[in-house]
Amino acid sequence: MNKTVNINLAGIFFHIDEDAYLKLQRYLEAIKRSFTDSQGRSEIIADIEARIAELFNERVQNNKEVIRIKEVDEIISIMGQPEDYLVDDEIFEDEPQAAYQPKSAPIKKLYRDVDNSYVGGVSSGLGHYFGVEAVWVRLAWIILFSAAGTGVLLYILLWILVPEAKTTAEKIMMTGEPVNISNIEKKIKDGFENVTDVAKNVTDTVGAAAKNVSDSVSSAAKNVDFKKQGSKIKSSSKTFFDTLGEVIMFFLKIFAKFIGVILMFIGAVTIIALIITLFSLGVVDFIHIPGVDLDLVDTVNAGNTPVWLASLFTFFAVGIPFFFLFYLGLKILINNLKSIGNIAKFTLLGLWLISIIGLVVIGVRQASEHAFDEHVIVKQELNIKANDTIKIKMLESEFYANSYYRNHDFKVINGENGEPTIYRSDIRVLVKSTTDSIAKIGIEKSADGRSYEKAIERAKNINYNYAFNGNELLLDSYLTTSAENKYSDQEVFVKLYLPEGSIVNFNTNTKSFLNHRTYNGNIVTSADADHYLLITEDGITCLDCPVEEPYKVDIDVHDEDSVVKLDSTGLEIKDADVNIKINKKGVSGEDDDIEVKIDSDGINIKSKDE
Repeated sequence: MNKTVNINLAGIFFHIDEDAYLKLQRYLEAIKRSFTDSQGRSEIIADIEARIAELFNERVQNNKEVIRIKEVDEIISIMGQPEDYLVDDEIFEDEPQAAYQPKSAPIKKLYRDVDNSYVGGVSSGLGHYFGVEAVWVRLAWIILFSAAGTGVLLYILLWILVPEAKTTAEKIMMTGEPVNISNIEKKIKDGFENVTDVAKNVTDTVGAAAKNVSDSVSSAAKNVDFKKQGSKIKSSSKTFFDTLGEVIMFFLKIFAKFIGVILMFIGAVTIIALIITLFSLGVVDFIHIPGVDLDLVDTVNAGNTPVWLASLFTFFAVGIPFFFLFYLGLKILINNLKSIGNIAKFTLLGLWLISIIGLVVIGVRQASEHAFDEHVIVKQELNIKANDTIKIKMLESEFYANSYYRNHDFKVINGENGEPTIYRSDIRVLVKSTTDSIAKIGIEKSADGRSYEKAIERAKNINYNYAFNGNELLLDSYLTTSAENKYSDQEVFVKLYLPEGSIVNFNTNTKSFLNHRTYNGNIVTSADADHYLLITEDGITCLDCPVEEPYKVDIDVHDEDSVVKLDSTGLEIKDADVNIKINKKGVSGEDDDIEVKIDSDGINIKSKDE
């Protein structure tokens, strides 16, 4: 049974074994004695204790776990042996030497470098993390800022999520150097030296400090990349499979970083696109900017939902998942990324749920405006009788000059009095035969609505015109209605009832308005345009269509002994022994002894000798 001690190390409480506590105490006292005459001694000791507390915290799974001598030995191995820093060796003479443990390569972490910052230290931190000069990172930000401001959001997110390098240990990890006693001492002393030099000559000190930092980073990088790694390889007892495993893990990490970049890119682009489109549309609707026409949006918005509210719900419903996708990619790239906190997470979740519910309500309300589809029909007689000829033509529109192409979409135009008007070219022409003595035209208007009454009202408000002059019928190729009726799938069916025996001719520009097939009594298709058609009881007869003659084959072969003849009457084969005929009467054949005949009466075989 071992005695445990509660200690407070850099403001963090730990439970530690008594033997481990004594060893840690002697270790810290030895370090303090080694820095007796050092400048910034208290700051160095405080940062060393903070780093040791951080390493202990990484090894403790819960608050009740006890730190043992093993963990203290690991910490001493990482931080460095006291004898390396002019510490009295006698205090460690009674302690057995810890077994050698290979040191892992230092882990570089992303922090914001506020000591070399212009705004938030993001550029300097990224420069340290990727091993490039901060000026190149700042140049990249300028390019992103100029590209429609796409870099502003990313910079703000990094400023919020990436922690600031406050302690000396964090500043050392930011550059990728090992956090040990030597580097902590060097970092703090460099800080004091810089302060002293600045007091003497600010301009010269800035240049000298930049050069010293550059040389230090370069030297450290060379030392880490070659000398230390070489020493590590020589002294390591790793097997082939250990090395292979590290290589595989290295490529897996590279792949993970690549996935993180992809996730960040997708998330950032989507959020920026949402901000540019939805928010700009919502703001324009909310403040009613002069000169910006939203008639088209208002026309589609049958439920009269405020555009800014729908835009806000859409932004949160789509943007929040993509924000977390961006955050996930950033988390993959940055190991020490600061959490946004539970309050922010639950707040975003609440906004997302409210937005989803709001969009569902808006969608239901919008769909209810198309729940009923009703129509009204207006009929009128045309002075066309049997044996009369009627010509039908579509009046071209200034909005759809190409009459051969019919667009089912709609436009919002200014009417005669300048009011917003829905314009649509969804017109269909149907032709039916009738036994009545005179032709009729029926204009069927249809529209949607949230109720039967509303649908009927919108159908009645459709404007459609035609003109009949002599024997020529001129049909409008479009319909119009007030934008107050909203877009409700308004359409017009022109139904022509032509008496049997009358003749009709559809102009070529009616082809796209005629149905492509006959159905439900319709007897004229788009293929019949530009022809004179006789209306019959069963349908139509084309009077000017080219007549296709039947395919004829005439064969007549004669020689001294046989005859082969093929024409419209049939086939005849004759030679000295047999005679065969195939025609509409049937099949007959004979030779010197037998006569065979096959016709509607059956098969008759007769011998000539009878």
